[in-house]
Parts: sequence; C-alpha cells; structure tokens
Amino acid sequence: MAPPPHSAEVAIVGGGYSGAMLAARLAERGVASAVIDRTGDFGLGVAYSTDFDGHLLNVRSRSMSALAADPDHFVRWLAQDHARWADPDGFAPRRLFGLYVQDRLARVEASHPGLIRRVTGEAAAIEPGGVRLASGETIAASSVVLATGNPAPKTASASAGRSAVIADPWAPDALARIGADDDIIIVGTGLTMVDMLLVLDAGGWRGRAFAVSRRGLMPRAHKAAPDGPAAPVEAMTVGGLSGRVQAARRLADQRGWRSMMEGLRPVTADLWAQADTATRGRIVRHLRPWWDVHRHRIAPDVAAVIYRLLADHRLTLTAGRVRAIKDDGERVRLDWTPRHGAAQPPRTARWLIDCTGPGHDPAGDPLTGPLIASGRARLDALRLGLDLDAVGRVLDVSGAPDADLYVLGPPARAAFWETIAVPDIRSRIEDVVGALTGA
Repeated sequence: MAPPPHSAEVAIVGGGYSGAMLAARLAERGVASAVIDRTGDFGLGVAYSTDFDGHLLNVRSRSMSALAADPDHFVRWLAQDHARWADPDGFAPRRLFGLYVQDRLARVEASHPGLIRRVTGEAAAIEPGGVRLASGETIAASSVVLATGNPAPKTASASAGRSAVIADPWAPDALARIGADDDIIIVGTGLTMVDMLLVLDAGGWRGRAFAVSRRGLMPRAHKAAPDGPAAPVEAMTVGGLSGRVQAARRLADQRGWRSMMEGLRPVTADLWAQADTATRGRIVRHLRPWWDVHRHRIAPDVAAVIYRLLADHRLTLTAGRVRAIKDDGERVRLDWTPRHGAAQPPRTARWLIDCTGPGHDPAGDPLTGPLIASGRARLDALRLGLDLDAVGRVLDVSGAPDADLYVLGPPARAAFWETIAVPDIRSRIEDVVGALTGA
C-alpha cells in the first residue's frame, strides 16, 4: 500500500538556491511549501556544494544578496563571521555563499514555524494533485514549482562507467583518480573546465590538458575594480540583429566591453522575450558562445591560474568538433575535427573530462518528458526547454498557462535566456511568489 500523501500548499522540486530561496520568500508571505531534494543538502545544489575555497563566485559580493529589496544582505552576513571576504567588490568562495543560503533558510524556518517542510527524496512524477516520490510517497500540493537546477553533462555519457572517462565532473571524488603527471583531454572550454582545472592545480597536478570546444573560447575575466554600466543605445534594442550587434561593438569600443555588457543586464530578458523565433535562433547559433564568455566572467584570481597554465603550455585551447570518444580502460582517444585548418590525428590521454555544461533534455527527462507527452507542457520553438509565460508558468500544448505548474532557475532558460545567476534568479523568485500569492 502506498504511503498516505502529505499536504503542502506548494511543492518545490529541487532544494538548491532557487528552491530554497523560493520556499523562504513564500514563508515570509505566509505560504506553506514542501521542498523536495534528492541529496538532502538543502540550499546548496551543484553550484554551491563545493568545499574548495578556490571556487570563487563569478559575481561580486555586492550583487549576491538573496533579497532583491536588501542588496547588502550577503555582504553583512560575510562581515559577521567571514570578514576576510566581506569586500563588496570582491569574489567570495562559493562554499560561503552556500552556507549563507542555508543560514537564511534556517532563519526563516525558525521565524515562520511550520511553513517550510524539507523532504529528502527523489521526485518521480508530477501528478495533478502534487508530486510522487520514488519511494511511493505523494506530496499533495495545489501548485508545483520545478527548480531542478542544472543536470550533468551528456556529451560523454555513452562512455560513463568506463575507467578513463569522467562523464560527470561534479560527482563526488570525480577527479580523485587523476595522477599528478597524468595528461587529460577536456571537452568544453567554459566555466566547468575552469572549475576542474582549479581543483587539479591546487592539488599538485603537473600534467597537460588539451581542451576542445566548438569555438575554443574560454570565459573572460572581471577587472579588479568594477565597471559601471553603459546604458544601451537605441540601436542596440531595435531593428535587425546584425545592426544591434554592430551598435553594441561601437559602444564597447567607446566605453569598454564590460561596461557594455553590464548595461545590457537589466534589459536582457525583455529583449529575449521580444525577439521572434528566427531572431532567437540566430542568437543561439551565432551569438551565444560569444555572449556566454563575456557575460559569465570569472574572478581575477581565478583567471590568473588559467592564464598561467596557458603561458606554461600546460593548457591548450582548441576549436573543433568531437566525432567520437573511445576508451579502452587505460587511455582514452578523442576523434575530432578542427574548426579551421587541416585534419588532425586523434588525441589520446589518460583521462577525458566532460565539461560541456548542463545536458538539458526536457523531452527525455523523467519529470518533464511525461508532461510533454501528455500535452500538459510543450517545448519552446527552438527546443531549448519548456515553453513558459512571463512569470514562469508552464504552457500546455495549446499555449495556455498552467496556473499550478511553474519552472524556476536554469530549466527556465528557454523563456528568459539569462536564468542562472543569482541576480536573475532572485528576480524570477519574486515573480513566482507574486503569481502564487495573487500579488
């Protein structure tokens, strides 16, 4: 016999930053919720579960408050017990931000007893009356919010379990087997690559890394001092995409590219929402790689490590396409095609690490796939993710919003484009809370 259902007004699937801080804001508005998390590490998720202090935030501390109405909240928290990192313009360890999120969640639970229930378990299905867990327990709810965060990479998943391929770099002790002098291949040259190299370098690794991605681009660095935003000129917000990009380049030449990017932050979601499908497709195909490396920058101290590895010829960045990954258990071979130039022989190394980033696949996901199959949800026109309305409600096959089903955080990327950084997510949290409370 199945266990009896537990009742909560809102069931939140995912207990990372997005889910935990949504539960806190709902409690502050008097709304009960059940937060469901597979790991039981509520408030951390993948992003903030690292215990390595070399993993620094990619955003300055002054912009990392969990409360939109209290921008200094995180900096004040740092000043209480972690004064070394309390510089508003600095980049604190991600580990500390995770502790901050957990502390805020605990304080809200204490001040609003009975309004937040933590459920450690794996969500197996979204049903009309709530969420069914893998254990068979049902969390009854009037509304469900999917805040499942970023899934593991999928590029090397076919080789998962083989001894020379590290398909999920965020799995516990994923890098522990790599020897001090082992050479490695890295597929993907973005933020995940940077995180893995930081851990290896700090642990005494002396090998070489060959990193390949479609364009061979790595994240740019913040300057030590913050750049003030340069307000977008009109030509960046109207007209064809080519003209907008040209206008952005002119402004970058005049004010600096960092200031140009900072000026776009407040209007990015609106510009994405206004774009038609053809324009969105061009952005994804041609502009996104350049956008990502300029928008999601790394701290200066982090960049210094990567630049040193490049200067010492221990890190090679290459533009190319992966054709096949072959693993004999002792070494791994990468068959690849360079983006430019003559064909190259396969690369071999002791290890291959999949750093291609989140492997979003809503149609194949055990939670969202059945919703799509049943017509309760649909993919957006570019198949980036679930189609949502302006506050994050899931659109059904006919395009009507489901008032009882929401998506928050990285899985909402199809609707909002920028939905992984704390400043963006906390804005989305306020929208969802407003919708759920009728505000």
